[in-house]
Amino acid sequence: MTVTAELLGSLGGIFADRMSVADAVREHHSHGESYHPPAPPDVVVYPKTTEEVSAIARLCSAHRTPMVPFGAGTSLEGHVSALAGGVCIDLSEMNRILRVSPEDLDATVEAGVTRKQLTEELKASGLTFFLDPGADASIGGMVATGASGTTAVRYGTIRDNVLGLTVVLATGEVIRTGGRARKSSAGYDLTRLMIGSEGTLGIVTEITLKLQPLPDAISAASCSFPTLAAAVDTVIAAIQLGIPVARAELLDERSMDALERFSKLGYPIQPTLFFEFHGASDASVAEQAQAMKEIAAEQGGGDFRWATTLEERTKLWHARHEMANASLMLRPGCKGWATDVCVPISKLAECIRETRIDNDSSPLIGPILGHVGDGNFHCIYLLDPARPEEIAEAKRLNDRLVDRALALGGTCTGEHGIGYGKMASLAKEHGDLVPVMRAIKRALDPDGLLNPGKIFPM
Repeated sequence: MTVTAELLGSLGGIFADRMSVADAVREHHSHGESYHPPAPPDVVVYPKTTEEVSAIARLCSAHRTPMVPFGAGTSLEGHVSALAGGVCIDLSEMNRILRVSPEDLDATVEAGVTRKQLTEELKASGLTFFLDPGADASIGGMVATGASGTTAVRYGTIRDNVLGLTVVLATGEVIRTGGRARKSSAGYDLTRLMIGSEGTLGIVTEITLKLQPLPDAISAASCSFPTLAAAVDTVIAAIQLGIPVARAELLDERSMDALERFSKLGYPIQPTLFFEFHGASDASVAEQAQAMKEIAAEQGGGDFRWATTLEERTKLWHARHEMANASLMLRPGCKGWATDVCVPISKLAECIRETRIDNDSSPLIGPILGHVGDGNFHCIYLLDPARPEEIAEAKRLNDRLVDRALALGGTCTGEHGIGYGKMASLAKEHGDLVPVMRAIKRALDPDGLLNPGKIFPM
């Protein structure tokens, strides 16, 4: 145990009814939703304010004890595993929406507010927060991992939608980065530095976000294709022609097989695209959709199925968001090794085609799906974690996928982040920059107490 009795006593004096050393609680906080082996913290603490997070950090700093922030536990690369034990800081009780400004299209929320909670509470204002990673992630977790999701093709990633942050540093010092202005030339951009830092530079406690007006008209559609290449080429053509699709999601035939077993939508087991269109009127949405339908037809696309009602759209996107669970039906009893890369849109078809050849030649099942409107796609390798040869095969496929993406000018991860699962991949992509990253880490966290063992080795 890395937590001393003295530190436990000090924490207990502040958080008597909001801390736990119970095995079940520690196990729950030992992992995200990934294949990585669990690593439990020694104690879990539930602060309710930035000041309480600061108090925890000051105590941990004084006792040189590791700290691991925890949001909703939906991350995929081992981000929340307490590799060195220590104190898990569960931010789920920091779940207040502090301010909404309809005039300025922005809001300030605490880190534990979840995506669904925020969109639900914004409905009455006529505004929304469009970023949609699928899981009901916490906003703080989305900031920590640099998340995005299905709507990034139109509304950008979390980096494009954060105006400012409140962050607790390793010493307990509280800093506020950015502000509410839509642009600034004032010094270093510490907001963007913290986004994607995965809790290794500071603990994000409050976030000021950009909001979007709810569109007056929304329509969704799906279309099946004879080949994976035809589906990808349809998206590329649409993006190059400037069709403002709000979502463009690809599922290969293995993904569609899983989806049908799980959600029973009655779709063909073929490569399929799911689209969504936003506009100021029904006519503008219909125009976007018609243009997409014509492009799809040129690529051999089949029936263009419309989902115009809220119920139909909800069913469609709920099915897409359940793909991680649905894929497990292709091999009952297995676990999913989820990975992602992102490439320039012009290289997307090549990257997916070669990945599919790799997956087809492997004994593992590996469905392909993704947010192809921005060049980002995922593989889910289905394996038995108790069989080392299957872990090794998934690692081989993942390494080849990363090498392929990097060779095409892409990145080893478009939205999952590094955690400790992709540390070697980051070294391949930015090996010359890792010393600079280490220098930043040492400047802000000289004792290496914040989420140790993540992003790069110290």
